[in-house]
Amino acid sequence: MNISVIGATGYAGAELMRILSSHKEVDIKHAISKSFAGQKMSDIYESFLACDYTLEALDIDAICADSDIVFTCLPHGTSADVVSRLYESKARVIDLSADFRYYDAALYEKWYNTKHGAKHLLEQSVYGMPELYREQIKGAKLIGVPGCYPTSAILALAPLLAAGLIESSGIIVDSKSGTTGAGRSTKLPLLFCEVDENFKAYGLATHRHTSEIEQELSIAADSEITLSFTPHLLPIKRGILSTIYANTTASEEQISKAYEVYNDEPFVQVVDGLPEIKHVAGSNNCAIGYKIDKRLNRIIIVSCIDNLIKGAAGQAVQNMNLMCGFDETEGLNQIGWYL
Repeated sequence: MNISVIGATGYAGAELMRILSSHKEVDIKHAISKSFAGQKMSDIYESFLACDYTLEALDIDAICADSDIVFTCLPHGTSADVVSRLYESKARVIDLSADFRYYDAALYEKWYNTKHGAKHLLEQSVYGMPELYREQIKGAKLIGVPGCYPTSAILALAPLLAAGLIESSGIIVDSKSGTTGAGRSTKLPLLFCEVDENFKAYGLATHRHTSEIEQELSIAADSEITLSFTPHLLPIKRGILSTIYANTTASEEQISKAYEVYNDEPFVQVVDGLPEIKHVAGSNNCAIGYKIDKRLNRIIIVSCIDNLIKGAAGQAVQNMNLMCGFDETEGLNQIGWYL
């Protein structure tokens, strides 16, 4: 398949380029960067010296003519216009922004405080979480890749809500992320001296990913879910650890049975102990562990992913593999970087 990547030099875009560079079934035709057009990928990231690409300015017509699949790694709000132009071509689009994750434009506009630029495509877009929407993804022309925080929370909670094993009210998602989740920018709060030896919460009661988590969990539960979501910034580069609390009177056997839905999933592991970020960093895996607190009738779930891979680029490639009829794991079988 001929592939193009728009937004190739952000952290998610660069990770996508890295994964695609070793994918047996694809040929990268265009690597687009508004800021670095005309330069080599290795001028931005020297790790690409052995497999270099010349970065190009955006030319929609050339991309449409040459591409079977186009990945768009652009900021929310910016992506909608580009995707709507691509959608009219033969190319299928996998978008890593928030613009096509929602079914209701009003919900998107409320949480992102901007008008949606391609409302007419929301009915065509498929939420790109293979564990929930595998069959729809296979035939999709447009994919909205889930956010990183939502990926860790939805995979942990969806089976339990679908089975009616936890209460729908009172759910708390307490998540911690590495700094790459904020993108490749020079914002003051992300400078080394601000982040190092520090740990802080942000976006309390207002973080945009709350709405995305609630949307998908409401579908899983077949009832409206509202929950508390609090993100935190860790002094590390990559990885997300979510600690999730929900009320339950279910037994260990019932919980274990519900999680059997992941038995044949290549990238979700339900473990006996509690996962850690270093267990999944560098991989497309989501590791889930839990403990039932019988004293409080509560389950505590720990869910870990690499925010740049399963939370972005890796999940995008997993979607592409399904859309193209490739082995779902192609290009994604890396074991995590424990060290």
